[in-house]
Amino acid sequence: MGRGYIHVYTGSGEGKTLTAFGLALRAVGHGYKVIIVQFMKGRKDVGEYKVRARLQPEYEIYQFGREDFVDLENPLPVDYELAKKGLEFAEKALEKRPRVLVLDEINLVAAIGLVKVEDVLRLLEKVPEETVVVLTGRKAPKEFIEVADLVTEMREIKHPYKQGIEARKGIEY
Repeated sequence: MGRGYIHVYTGSGEGKTLTAFGLALRAVGHGYKVIIVQFMKGRKDVGEYKVRARLQPEYEIYQFGREDFVDLENPLPVDYELAKKGLEFAEKALEKRPRVLVLDEINLVAAIGLVKVEDVLRLLEKVPEETVVVLTGRKAPKEFIEVADLVTEMREIKHPYKQGIEARKGIEY
């Protein structure tokens, strides 16, 4: 194949990031290096960020987003800047040749134009053979789906939020 594997987790249902972190945890359990780059996320009180000290040195997580949600219709200039920095960081992270590189929310970031689809595709061309890159987020561009080796679409059937249940610590964040 000449490059590592590419996984895409997309769709409107819950579980895209959760699935990526399950794969990351599995790799860490085997002593492999995992680097996670979160786009559009800047909250430090989420479990996947808080656990970093316990799982070092194999587990690294970096956030390129604000604490506030991004207005997908009208992103702020800082949202573009952070997304660009995140993608540049991800490219440098590939040089470390991790077993797993998670680009959390990159699908949506590219779909709304915070980064160019072509720039992500250029990064994917550089994936070392031993690395699995995981792209998460709703609205995966068709180009990501075409280049991926594994694509899973999460579809919401039922969600507690629709019954008025708020996000729960340790479950949804």
